[in-house]
Amino acid sequence: MDLVKHTGGCHCGAVRFEVLSSPDLHVFHCNCSICQKKQNHHFIVPKNLFTLLKGSDNLTTYTFNTHVAKHTFCKTCGVQSFYTPRSNPDGYGVAPHCLDPGTVRSVTVETFCGEKWEESMQAHKSIRDMSKNTAESETT
Repeated sequence: MDLVKHTGGCHCGAVRFEVLSSPDLHVFHCNCSICQKKQNHHFIVPKNLFTLLKGSDNLTTYTFNTHVAKHTFCKTCGVQSFYTPRSNPDGYGVAPHCLDPGTVRSVTVETFCGEKWEESMQAHKSIRDMSKNTAESETT
């Protein structure tokens, strides 16, 4: 799988990042309590394919329940452009709508029933592997 370098950030520009991922994004639409309120859509990448370019001092984090998920957002504009998901604490959930235009070829959306998180995680065959860096790929 070829990877491309996507760049993105929050609304005000205080937080900027780059991520290596396929140009064809597999995006999750979750209905857990926080994702429902935020309309959180995200694709998952391994931590080593994500680089925070600027804004670490402008991020704040919200956690609840198990405190595994780290909901990071910009202190200035409030936008969550990425976070550490409970499903993949060894990776990042990146908001595709926070990417700069020009590098996404397609988006496939999969609904994830976060209201029944434990059951959904047990039934899902590949979500935990999405934050594993299983292949060396070229960047374009």
